[in-house]
Amino acid sequence: MTRDDLIEITLEPVTHDLGGFKVHRTLPARARTMVGPFLFFDQMGPATLAPGTGIDVRPHPHINLATVTYLFDGAMDHRDSLGTDIVIEPGAVNLMTAGTGIVHSERSPAEVRPAGPPLSGIQTWLALPDGREEIDPAFEHVPAASLPVVEAHGARARVIMGNLWGARAPTTTYAGTIYADIALETGAAVPIDPAAEERAIYLAEGEATLEGMPLLPMQLYVLRPGIAATLRSAHGGRAMLAGGDAFATPRHVWWNFVSSSRDRIAEAKRAWMAREFPVVPGDEIEWIPIPGMPKTVSYP
Repeated sequence: MTRDDLIEITLEPVTHDLGGFKVHRTLPARARTMVGPFLFFDQMGPATLAPGTGIDVRPHPHINLATVTYLFDGAMDHRDSLGTDIVIEPGAVNLMTAGTGIVHSERSPAEVRPAGPPLSGIQTWLALPDGREEIDPAFEHVPAASLPVVEAHGARARVIMGNLWGARAPTTTYAGTIYADIALETGAAVPIDPAAEERAIYLAEGEATLEGMPLLPMQLYVLRPGIAATLRSAHGGRAMLAGGDAFATPRHVWWNFVSSSRDRIAEAKRAWMAREFPVVPGDEIEWIPIPGMPKTVSYP
């Protein structure tokens, strides 16, 4: 099997230095906006922040999407306009559904700041399907102990969303979705089956090959539909599998807003500037203003 037989497209990251840590973004890209419902794919870190500091992502809005936060290391305090206040830790998943509109903040907990908190993980956005973009906002935290872990062939896979190797995660899905964290031991060899319409592999750490093709870290490899392949690691690594049902209707992305309608995004911009979104209880003082030139945009 040649590389062209296996890989539809390889997306290289755009790296943003946020001061103390870097974010590597592979979706959206000019060449590809979505893989299944996934339309935003960020790797945060790995980094250790300076003692006495932390992550402080001020309150900001979203519409018509669901955010998924999954940490490898560190902790993050999530607050939102529904009144949620919860700390996410490694192996758990935070699913925040924006729907008609939600506001949230993400900050390092006070207790981890003195020593200098670690930060490492993946944050993704999922488009809500046609007819469900304007559902009610919601929040769901699934602890690590509630996510199924499948161990076989030298791999340990935590199923974050959807089905993998006969195990199903309890996390809510709005469209067909597969999302898994696959830890590869030395000599691991595991199948990547072709069940999902669209799939991508992302090497977050270490070393791995797909059908003998070396994978480079922090690149998103979009697989061709219907192709079965074997993921191997000679020395150990960590890969993310992401994908699901293809969307028939394109999604537009501008800053933190996602929608099938450009007019809906324009209205969300107006509402945020007019301070018409709800506030985050306990985090009402600060907010992120609308940028002149956002770092996250779609490429129609």
